Amino acid sequence: MAISKKVGNAVARNRVKRVLRECFRLCAPQAVSGLDIVVVAKKCLDPSRLTLLLACRDLCPILERMAKDLDRPALPGSVTPCDAPSSGL
Repeated sequence: MAISKKVGNAVARNRVKRVLRECFRLCAPQAVSGLDIVVVAKKCLDPSRLTLLLACRDLCPILERMAKDLDRPALPGSVTPCDAPSSGL
């Protein structure tokens, strides 16, 4: 995962990476396996306000749509954004 320096200092970029990695782990463990996915964190992103719940709310529907477009069924036991922990990282 690569985050641009425009997002913030090293601490902020690492926080964004951790949140996005956890979101991928929860939302799409196998739904998009075998693919390289590029996520671009824009400089308008505020790393201090990013939480796991917000990231999953935005990213999970996109990953599910990708899986559906590729005719790969999403796993029945995959975690939905509502099931994600509500505490931010």
